[in-house]
Amino acid sequence: MVRNLNHDTFLVIRYVKRRLTVLIDIDGKHEWRDCIDVPGVRLPRGYYFGTSSVTGDLSDNHDIISLKLYQLTVERTPEEEKRDREVYLPVVDNLKLPGMEAPLEPMSGLALFLIVFFSLVAIVFAIVIGVIVYNKWQEQSRKHFY
Repeated sequence: MVRNLNHDTFLVIRYVKRRLTVLIDIDGKHEWRDCIDVPGVRLPRGYYFGTSSVTGDLSDNHDIISLKLYQLTVERTPEEEKRDREVYLPVVDNLKLPGMEAPLEPMSGLALFLIVFFSLVAIVFAIVIGVIVYNKWQEQSRKHFY
């Protein structure tokens, strides 16, 4: 979306009170559009912010013209302060990742009984049909020798 444009594109990343918001201006109209808004993001303290314009190919490079970083002073309760100090890895509350569905509930006793019962009935039915077909085949093969 940002390739070969005749104007600059802008990106704003905000992290305030465990909420990560990304706004973009790729139309050159100086109007911000929401890109993502994720509540419940917990980032650890004491790390550095870094950027890179390298994308791997020289045919698609980007220039980072400027960065403006601000540290906001936010009033926190002692409970919030303690909770934020204990974060060692970045975490998002209530995030459902692809492939991490809720585990299936175990089958009830009745459902398990019915599955086993009908499986056994099907196996017995298949054995009876097999015996009948085998006997018919045996009769047919005996008649050919007379």
